[in-house]
Amino acid sequence: MSKRLFVGHSHLSRDKMEVEEAIGKRRAKRAFMKSGIDSKIMGRLVEAIRLSASCFNNQPWKVVLVDEDGPLDELRESLSRGNRWATRAPLIIVVTAERDKDCLLSDRREYFLFDCGLALGQMMLMATSMGLIAHPIAGYRPEVVREVLSIPEDQVIITLVICGHPGNDTSLLSEKQLRDERERPERKPLNESFYLGRWGVPFK
Repeated sequence: MSKRLFVGHSHLSRDKMEVEEAIGKRRAKRAFMKSGIDSKIMGRLVEAIRLSASCFNNQPWKVVLVDEDGPLDELRESLSRGNRWATRAPLIIVVTAERDKDCLLSDRREYFLFDCGLALGQMMLMATSMGLIAHPIAGYRPEVVREVLSIPEDQVIITLVICGHPGNDTSLLSEKQLRDERERPERKPLNESFYLGRWGVPFK
């Protein structure tokens, strides 16, 4: 465990939050405090993933929580330039899965990806309810992550989730990222993505 100052359970903004409120408050923010996340809080994030639904209860996910300075520094080397903000986070959660360990469907759907997405969505709401940021990213070099953490070749490295307590230091953020920090990025209108009864009939 790193030697950072930890913000424990008693310092969280609230212990419980309604699901609808957590959905509304969840944001992919990028400014972090320096304080780490203690093991009890990490345990609650893990449990949110562990209890998630999956095809035939296959639970295809494998998860590595990284909060020690040495491995964190090595993982930070894998990040794309646009994810420099993530170098300040005290916890990176690496999510992997093996294709053949989940439902194999006749139309070749990659169902293990769906199951892992369900689990991470549940974990992100748990993080939000505890006043944390949990921000999944795709911009990293998986070969570096694989080497640093000794991840087997049969595992697909699906995402890195950047976790920590919200902070005020925005010096590593681009102009667009600063705008997104202040206001939630605009969502598509309902009639563009949601239909009722059949394709193309807008849900209103």
